[in-house]
Amino acid sequence: MEWTSDAEALLSKVPFFVRKRVRKKVEAEARRQGLSAVTKPLVVTLQKKFMASMEDEVKGYSVETCFGPSGCPNRAVTWNETAERLESLLAGKDLKRHLKEKVGNSLKFHHEFRVTVADCPNCCSRPQICDVGLVGASKPAITGEPCSHCGACVEACPDKAVRLTDGMDAPEIDFGRCLSCGKCIKVCSTGTIGEASKGYRVLVGGKLGRHPHLADELPGIHSLDEALAIVDRCVDYYERHNIRGERFGEVIQNRGLEDLKKVVGV
Repeated sequence: MEWTSDAEALLSKVPFFVRKRVRKKVEAEARRQGLSAVTKPLVVTLQKKFMASMEDEVKGYSVETCFGPSGCPNRAVTWNETAERLESLLAGKDLKRHLKEKVGNSLKFHHEFRVTVADCPNCCSRPQICDVGLVGASKPAITGEPCSHCGACVEACPDKAVRLTDGMDAPEIDFGRCLSCGKCIKVCSTGTIGEASKGYRVLVGGKLGRHPHLADELPGIHSLDEALAIVDRCVDYYERHNIRGERFGEVIQNRGLEDLKKVVGV
């Protein structure tokens, strides 16, 4: 649906982590009213209504995704069902009830447990600042197939993690630099670089606010089922140890990342 420029300007002031949700609700109301475009007066009216009933809108959790499922060519994984399965998992946790017990009746969107999915290391959905972030990964490996020395893998790697020089039988991959984006695998015409594993890297404990902290990465690349199991255990851990509705990152900092690793099994 079309938005006027002043309506878009108002939307841009909404915190990014609820902007998609607000856009969807505003457009739904515009359609209900038979409007052909979203205007500033409509946004202002709904903003007042939204703020007055914010607690009713809070779910206790949120799931965000990148643009990958829309056809992004950079995707390292192509599991379109991830967001839906996360929604189902988190809906079954009754996080809103739990947060109301900790926070009281003044729940805000920033209290929600936020899980974000990024289909590649570009991380357009900002998993580094969420409670749990899943980052798509396609880890390369040297297969033993003869290399044509075309150099396509070196050109394709945005992180300068692939080296191929005269006299080398095959490329070398610096896994200290490699982010498992899978680009070198896609361009290798000889199969010299293949896929060792595919799945999600899991980031935990990212947050903004007064004491911002970038998420820490748990070891390994995990299948979709494994990643969902880790999210499940992370939520359980959060519910057991948060005291007043603080962010997951604060819980982890208080108890130590190694304690969480033991609980989630990584």
